[in-house]
Amino acid sequence: VQLQASGGGLVQAGGSLRLSCAASGLTFRNYNMGWFRQAPGKEREFVATISWSSSTPGYADSVKGRFTISRDNAKNTVYLQMNSLKPEDTAVYYCAADHRFGRAGYEYWGQGTLVTVSS
Repeated sequence: VQLQASGGGLVQAGGSLRLSCAASGLTFRNYNMGWFRQAPGKEREFVATISWSSSTPGYADSVKGRFTISRDNAKNTVYLQMNSLKPEDTAVYYCAADHRFGRAGYEYWGQGTLVTVSS
């Protein structure tokens, strides 16, 4: 199983980025997908999640109204559209996969993509 995150970069505060995570080696449509992030010196935190059926997206309070998670099961890809970015959004962003019938939480993780927001 591979989760390949991409789309990170340097952006000014107020700008936008779109992250992508391409999955391979698993039946993508059977997995809930999530985005997490880890800022320097901090623990990894939840950002957003979308169910296997796209019916129940969820967001951390810190990104609600600014970030949108979506998925394209035909392309085995999950996206994170990030708008109105703030310096505190600077972090390495990771995508993760959780089987719809799994009980162990997110079992597969990508390698991360760095997002840097300048003030």
